[in-house]
Amino acid sequence: MMKFLSGGFSNLQLDIVGFLAILGEGSVLANAQVSSLSNFSYLPRLLPAPQALIKTSRPERLAPSTGKVVGSKSGGIRHQLNHVAHILHSGHSLAEYTVRCVRLTKNNDNPPVQASASGPLTWLSVLGCAMSVILVVLSVYYEDGMALLAIILLSFLSTIIGVGSKWVLELPRRKATRTVPAGDVVIFYPQGAFMVIRCDEDIARELYWAPEKCHYMVDVQMYRFISLTGTILLMFGVIALANAQLTLQIFVGAAYIILNAAYWLVAALPPTMHWDLSLYETRVERYAGGDLNDNFTQALWKAIAITRATKWARIADIAPETDQWNHWLAKAQAEIDSEPVEPLKRDENGDILLPEWDCQKALSDSLYPDEQEKPRTLRRSSATLNAAGSLARDFDEANVGEDGVYANTVAEQG
Repeated sequence: MMKFLSGGFSNLQLDIVGFLAILGEGSVLANAQVSSLSNFSYLPRLLPAPQALIKTSRPERLAPSTGKVVGSKSGGIRHQLNHVAHILHSGHSLAEYTVRCVRLTKNNDNPPVQASASGPLTWLSVLGCAMSVILVVLSVYYEDGMALLAIILLSFLSTIIGVGSKWVLELPRRKATRTVPAGDVVIFYPQGAFMVIRCDEDIARELYWAPEKCHYMVDVQMYRFISLTGTILLMFGVIALANAQLTLQIFVGAAYIILNAAYWLVAALPPTMHWDLSLYETRVERYAGGDLNDNFTQALWKAIAITRATKWARIADIAPETDQWNHWLAKAQAEIDSEPVEPLKRDENGDILLPEWDCQKALSDSLYPDEQEKPRTLRRSSATLNAAGSLARDFDEANVGEDGVYANTVAEQG
């Protein structure tokens, strides 16, 4: 016969046996938003730290990332990188002074941007559901009514949370049909890396210019009611678990330990594993000399040579706003204009050749037009650095090239 409170109501226990059920907020919140994008969020399951997902409000957009986005043709600029673009390019993993050119197209035969149906988060949901089923069977086998009640309450809590948090991704669409400049953009990352994206204006609008929107399936008032219901379920579930038999408490504790470990492991995985971005197809364009560069000046010149424009570097304040740097940018533009746009020159490996120009010597000539004025040491006063538009941070003279400037510029952007 099923037993609920052995010995009567006087034996009700309120000790913190359910403490394990509310541990692990950090690992749960790490992928909470993309997890609620999946239909597996409706699945009844055990969920570590469910209280972390019971909030009074929901984010209206996905969290942006650090980086400057500037249109190489249009001249538009944003001082942050949209979340989907950040996941798609993974640019923050690039080495310092890397310059990479990517051609981005769209395959409308593939599904829209969504959570990966076969990703690690899906398997976490399945694991939590399997734990719930096993514990329900054990509760019935040991005739422990309080354990059964606790598992049911805590399992359906995840379904309640899933209903309130379920959303669909809305990427902005360009409605106008008039002719606009090419949608190519340059992304400048804090570590001094550049990523040149060749795409049309429709893709640029979706990924870089307008923020993504989260369209939720229930309105705000219903969500607040759902949050209140979830809070009540959590409290009663923890109380019921505290009054379960010791054997079932051990089983439940073991289940939550396994789930917490699994969530921590998944939180450490690359974010790209949780998204289905097959709608977009990327192809890296290879340039002679490779992606890596020795310093910031070389990286900036390569990005300018690829885009065949210097205007974006001025607009985004990537190069210091001084007469010397403006003179260098003018010489860089003149060097580009002297080379024909088509046909592209390639080496024996098929890599695209860029104009051969000594960018560092040109910068030195711009900084020190009279060789007699060139200082004998690379050490500079803070006033001179400020005049060059730099906010030096961790300045290491041993790593400064002939230009003596690039490290300060990157420090300013970082």
